[in-house]
Amino acid sequence: MWPAKSPHSLPPAQYGGGRKRIFIGLMVASCVAVCLALFAFLVLPWLLPGVTASWLPLLSVGLGLAGIILLAWLCASLIFHIYTGRRLPGIPWVRHVLLRLFLPFMESLGRICGIGRTAVRRSFVKVNNELVLAEGIRVPARDLLLLLPHCVQNSRCKHRISPQPDNCQRCGACQIGPLLDLRDRLGFRFALATGGTIARRIVVECRPRCIIAVACERDLVSGIQDSYPLPVFGVLNERPHGPCRDTLVPLTAVEDALSRFLLPASGAPANAEHA
Repeated sequence: MWPAKSPHSLPPAQYGGGRKRIFIGLMVASCVAVCLALFAFLVLPWLLPGVTASWLPLLSVGLGLAGIILLAWLCASLIFHIYTGRRLPGIPWVRHVLLRLFLPFMESLGRICGIGRTAVRRSFVKVNNELVLAEGIRVPARDLLLLLPHCVQNSRCKHRISPQPDNCQRCGACQIGPLLDLRDRLGFRFALATGGTIARRIVVECRPRCIIAVACERDLVSGIQDSYPLPVFGVLNERPHGPCRDTLVPLTAVEDALSRFLLPASGAPANAEHA
């Protein structure tokens, strides 16, 4: 019987058309390529005619076959988890290790196949989000961090709101004001980061149990990898004026993500501690 698809599937439109099939296809192709390389370097030379049997060929063949079987099993487990959304023992570790090793290779393989790096990264973010949802995480508001890039702030604004978002005058020229209103109402933590290093420092200082991050594809991919084992739900920003300038936050997607991770009993303390 064919297993049912994951109940946590998200609409591709939220990810610029990114689909899981891109990620799964490149993962399978990468696994096959690495297994063939292992076979060619560790197994095949010792199977050719004229090679005398000794401990070295047997060791090389044994290690090569063991590596191929292990890699194939890890990839198959991850793809099964992605497709069905079912939780498997040790799968977060498998996901982290394979993505650390394979994602750069998958991007290179995608370019060879005519798939742009942006499409691969959008597919990765979509897959990551569905896997985070499959973990069934629900946290109090104080344990959830909404992390935004500083380019959400209007480029003509004279007020410095990073690292103090409450310096925002909520004039309506950008979306910081509505997001601060949302924070005040729900009580989650809120922070703006001017780069990857600052973002990592904010995460270390806040110690959240769950992160909703808004950024471009590149920053989301690196942030998701760097934050392991913390679950990071990525929301792609909108860039009507080009990269890193007056970017927009899809408020509906952010509100939907908050509703998925916040416990229903989360209050809205007026004097909540904010990042």
